[in-house]
Amino acid sequence: MQRLLDVFSLASVDLTFSRLDFWLFFLVVMIFFSFLHKNKLVRSIYLTAVSLFFYYKTSGLSVFILVFALASNYSFGHLIAAQTKETSRKVVLAIAVILNIFVLAYFKYAYFFTSSFNDFFHTDYEVFNMISYFKNGFSAYGANDIFGRLLLPAGVSFFTFSSIGYIVDVYRKEVPPIKNVFHYSFFISFFPHLILGPIVRAKEFVPQISKPYSLNKDEFGWAIFQILKGIFKKLVLADYIAVHFIDKIVDSPESYPGFVSLVAIFAYSLQIYGDFSGYTDMATGVARLMGFKLMKNFNSPYKSLNTAEFWRRWHISLGKWWKSYLYIPLGGNRTGGLASITTISIIFLFLFFFTKWFWLLYALVAFIAIYFTVLWLFPHAKKIIYRDMNLMITMVVGGLWHNPNQNYLVWGALNGLGLVFYNHWKKISPYEQLNHWLVRAWKIFSTFTFMTIARIWFRVEGKSEPFDYFNHMVSKFHFNIDAFLLMCSTFSIPLIILVLGMILHWLPERNETWLENRFSKSSFAMQIVTSCVFVIGIYQLVADTSKHFVYFYF
Repeated sequence: MQRLLDVFSLASVDLTFSRLDFWLFFLVVMIFFSFLHKNKLVRSIYLTAVSLFFYYKTSGLSVFILVFALASNYSFGHLIAAQTKETSRKVVLAIAVILNIFVLAYFKYAYFFTSSFNDFFHTDYEVFNMISYFKNGFSAYGANDIFGRLLLPAGVSFFTFSSIGYIVDVYRKEVPPIKNVFHYSFFISFFPHLILGPIVRAKEFVPQISKPYSLNKDEFGWAIFQILKGIFKKLVLADYIAVHFIDKIVDSPESYPGFVSLVAIFAYSLQIYGDFSGYTDMATGVARLMGFKLMKNFNSPYKSLNTAEFWRRWHISLGKWWKSYLYIPLGGNRTGGLASITTISIIFLFLFFFTKWFWLLYALVAFIAIYFTVLWLFPHAKKIIYRDMNLMITMVVGGLWHNPNQNYLVWGALNGLGLVFYNHWKKISPYEQLNHWLVRAWKIFSTFTFMTIARIWFRVEGKSEPFDYFNHMVSKFHFNIDAFLLMCSTFSIPLIILVLGMILHWLPERNETWLENRFSKSSFAMQIVTSCVFVIGIYQLVADTSKHFVYFYF
């Protein structure tokens, strides 16, 4: 009882999906929801209030940032629709987008830019943290006060992206502005997708708000299966191998042969997939129990035959967002111009500001000169040049969105190069059209290996450490059977889980569908017993290995 009271008190409690506190919270929410769901407006008001409370428990006073985003973007949507002149519509849209990006940039990058500015100009400016100021009762906070840091509000990227997508879609007249403020607030803040997605779009989610609550037995079973699958991915495939294997190797790679470092980074690919897709599995299951459908966000990405297919299978909602609101506005594969050159210039200047490498300024001038020279000499290749340039911009911006440092820029650039290379390689590849199982296996292996190696710059912290890790992995590979057997005996359980996770991932989709259908069509008693045994077993196995979701930091 005390734990339940703590969950609904104003005290901070971790309500992430993998913790018992969340499921106590969700149980109470569902009890009241069962009485309130028939009236659609009451349902939206109730779920908006629940979502704001959930966000308060997750991010404290940052809930006011969310409230501001809801109020401002609801108003902008109606203001855009009310304009009769195209120029006025564009002005309001620009103001709305800039405001959203400013809020996102402030909370994600304020400390970074202030620190870089101080280093560059030898100043001593500090970021004024308004939330800390209010939290500490309008008094100066000490250097050791946890609230003296500008804590990144959970999910700020995801609800900002949803908001920008909504106002752009209203501008494009793809959706009408949502009339009721509570329906709009519910659409943006619905707690299953609020923190880590999937990113919802109005044309997919809003029509569900007007529909009556519906959940049959098969849908209930499907939702429970998604939740159980997500728990398994998060706590076993992600957290257990991270704590008992990956973190030990990555934190001190020099203590192990290079091939062990290679195995660890392959294991990290499984960890981040289990971590992120596990969250979205649980999110879609929770949302379905409440009568709402969220899009599938991961589709077995490590089965991809090439880098382009990988990004169609990985974090699908974010990939579609980048395509709709960055890649296509830049010109996509049709055109490029001022927007593309401006974006590239900002990236180069950002790097110069961060690294103080003056050669970047010369590189920027050289790039612009080469760009216009190539367009002049090879006008028939314009579309190819535009496509490759816009792909690189999109992936680099995606990398910097994760974190404004050189590691994520390298990671984004590697992924961009992978996409550009594939677009050219597929035209000359001798086996692109072959479907032999050996060819498919090679394509899957090479794609998975490339994406995994690129993740060194995603996982390893520090400016030089990722390069050191890669160098150690290659130069100190030194594979021998005795070292291999020692690794297997030292990390036996994590490695067994790693192999199990890879096998499960690469099994044909029909196997998962069969198991999903069997569970969904079984009796309620069997589902309850199976769920209880499964959850108790999982938590017994991983009682000491819980970690925050990786994307909480983004």
